[in-house]
Parts: sequence; structure tokens; C-alpha cells
Amino acid sequence: MKYILALDQGTTSSRAILFDERGRVAGKAYQEFRQIYPRAGWVEHDPKDILGSQVGVISEALVRAGARLSDILAVGISNQRETTLVWDAKTGEPIYNAIVWQCRRTADVCDALKSDGLDKLIYQKTGLVADAYFSATKIQWILDNVPGARQRARAGELRFGTVDTFLLYNLSGGRIYATDYTNAARTMLFNIHTLKWDDDLLALFDIPRSMLPEVYPSGYGYGKTDAAFLGRELDICSVAGDQQAALFGHLCLDAGDIKNTYGTGCFLLMNTGKEAVKSRNGLITSLAAGLNSSPDYVLEGSVFVGGAVVQWLRDELRVIDTAAQSEELALKVPSSGGVYVVPAFTGLGAPYWDARARGAVVGITRGTRREHIVRAALESIAYQVSDLVNAMQRDSSAPVGRLMVDGGASANDFLMSFQADILNCSVVRPSVVETTALGAAYLAGLTCGMWEDVGRLKEFNGVDRVFEPSVSPAERARLLSGWHTAVEAARIG
Repeated sequence: MKYILALDQGTTSSRAILFDERGRVAGKAYQEFRQIYPRAGWVEHDPKDILGSQVGVISEALVRAGARLSDILAVGISNQRETTLVWDAKTGEPIYNAIVWQCRRTADVCDALKSDGLDKLIYQKTGLVADAYFSATKIQWILDNVPGARQRARAGELRFGTVDTFLLYNLSGGRIYATDYTNAARTMLFNIHTLKWDDDLLALFDIPRSMLPEVYPSGYGYGKTDAAFLGRELDICSVAGDQQAALFGHLCLDAGDIKNTYGTGCFLLMNTGKEAVKSRNGLITSLAAGLNSSPDYVLEGSVFVGGAVVQWLRDELRVIDTAAQSEELALKVPSSGGVYVVPAFTGLGAPYWDARARGAVVGITRGTRREHIVRAALESIAYQVSDLVNAMQRDSSAPVGRLMVDGGASANDFLMSFQADILNCSVVRPSVVETTALGAAYLAGLTCGMWEDVGRLKEFNGVDRVFEPSVSPAERARLLSGWHTAVEAARIG
């Protein structure tokens, strides 16, 4: 048996998953790592935690699959996007912690860009809004705040990378310095129409071109891992940002196909084919994962805090012991009792793009119990996704008949059922919910020749369960009205 090894480096954990020749999970392992919060609204990772956790789970996944390194045909990488690392070009040592996509430290810089009207230039070239979410202002912050960094950057002594580039660089022993279209498109420095780093944007943020990696298709022969690093050379045959990898994993390859990933955040993507749709409703335009130098476009909406609200219940409020317990408690009450949780811990993403909004719990009474809070927290995930779907429908003028879902929280039947109710559409959960890793594996397998074409992959994709809406239009309208009132309360602060 031959396998594809998918490395799925996420915001709170790193996974390694082996997929067999029929796209089935043969073995997997994951490891959570530390989240660093230096100040309110700031989020960082130690680069050594990212690398160590990702490499550390490979051996365990092999053992669970009963496989050897020699059984691996190729490696595929999917990664948390926008998270920003800068390291020494000679030693490979990071000069600062990774600044995570959730971090809001550069919100003021983005506000100034908007005040100066430069957000229009940024959107025209990149399809992105001027927001602290993306990489450019994070790079700028590191160069401005780490002593000597800007001078070293101008001298060609520093390298920037999103997490995929950092992994490629380290796994190859420094021989590969590259990224793919999907990750480059999230930096606010890459022109999605010319498919090149943009000189005007580099000048705007004062970032030297020498800091930036080469850009290739998602499915591509990037090179080999260093034998000293993993014990054997392995071909790296795909790289894709996690959400575009998930879109590919669902085989949402036609215009109009739509999926949502329930991870730390929630990420809704619609394939729009060769048309770069301009959003009028706070969404962004980006590039899809593919196998050639002419990628499709996508519309995307992002929720900053999705599944992370369950971690908040567990780790900060301590009202649950495990993530799985959230569903059990939510089902102990018939409703949230009028309670709404707005998890705007690091601001609100699309369609609001309000960096200053903060979390709120609205509607508490003397009879509110922890079950109501837990249920409201889970419901908040579905409400935020509903906001995205409605914005996407307005932009694309296409009704959403079904939503493909994946990610950890998609295993929660209560949440998926509530999502169908609020959206008034079918919610389809596939047999393999590790769709992000599956997409990276599909791309690598097609590139290395394990599978001859996409038609072969369509034979593998199975459905676990379809959730259908069951509430009345009046009840749906009432629930959504309460949610939007709660959101406005969170934005007042």
C-alpha cells in the first residue's frame, strides 16, 4: 500500500494524516501547541512550536497506519493562512514570534490606509480589504519594531513566509523558498490578476522584494524534504492554504460550488470559476487551489472565532471539560433561553470587518444556566456563517441549495442541524471530515501520479449525513433578529 502524507498545520494544532490509494484515512495524529497573547487583541505563536508539533506527529501517524516512510509517495501541505514569520536568510532563525492571522495589533495602520483611500488600491489589486487579518501590515510591524530589522531587510538578510513557506524551508533544510498562489493571495502584496508580487504594494508597505518567496501552483513538485530531517527524502507535491485545500477536498471545482470549514474560525468559500467577482457585501476575492498556472477565483467570507468559542468555554470559562461535552449540554435545554453569545474576541470578520468589536453575552436572566450559555455559544457559530452565506448570495446572485461542511465542529450534530435551520438549506457532511488535509493529499496525489485525474477522486467522496431545515420561517426570522441585535451590542464597545 502506498500513501500520501498530508501535513495540516492549523492555528491551534498540527496534524499528520496518511491517506491511502482510495482517499481513506489510514492513520492520523495531532498535537495542540501554545497560544501566546502578549496584549489584548494580540496573538502569537512560537515558530519552534509550529515546526516541532508538525514534525512530531508524523511518526505517530505512520505507526497508526502501520506504514513506513518508504511507503509514502508524496507529501502535501495545508496551513493556517496569513500568519506571518520573518527569519534570518543565513541561519533560518526567526527574528520574532509568528504573528497569527487573528492578531489585531495593526488595526490602526489599516484604519489609516482606509482614511487615505488606499483600501481601494489594495482591493483592486488583491481582492482583499485593508485589514489587520492579512500579512502585509504584520510584516511591516516586525520590520518597524524589531531592532535593526528594516535595515537588515533592505540589505537582503531577511526572509518572509507564511506558515507553508516556513515549513517548506525547514523541511527541505533551507533549499526550498517558495509558496503557492493561495497563500500568496492572502498577503495583501500579491496581484491576483497578474499573479505576481505587486511593486506598488511593496512600495506602500516598504517591503523589499528580496524578502518574498517564489510562487507556484498548489499542485506542484516543490522539491524534497531533507533526509537528515525526517530520515528519508520525500517529494513535496502540494501546498495550499487550508481553506482552499478544503474546497479542493470537497471537489468544489465548478463555479457556484460552496463549502464552509468549522475550525478555529469559520471560512466560507465559493468557487467563481475564471471570474474574479467583486463583492459589494464585505467579502473578499481570492485564488483557488489548482494544478496549473491559471487558478480559478473564489469569493470568501471569514469568521474569526468559530470553533475557538468552544475552546473558550473549556479553557477560560471552564463550564465544559471537553469539546464534545458542548453538544451534550446544548441538548439539555430546548433553546438558548433568549441568550446570544457574540464571540468577537478579536473583532468581527466579514461582512462587518469591525476590528474594535468585542465579545458580548446578551439576554442573561436570573434563570440563565450554563446549558443556555453553551448552547448560545454553539449557535453563535451558525449565526456567523449565516451572515456570510447571505452576503455571498447577494454578491453572486446565486441561491445556496446545499452547503458542504468540514472541520472539527462539523462533527457536532446539534450545530449542523441548527445551521441547516438558520440557513434554510441542506448541510452535507462528508464521510471524511478532515477535508483540509484531504485536499492537500488530492493535490499531491494528482501531481505525483497516484491518481490519474479528478474523475478518479469523485469515486471516493462519500456522504456521512445530510441535515435538512426543520424550523418555520417565522421562528428563523425571530432568531436571526435577536442575533443581529446582539451583534450591534458587541459593536457599540
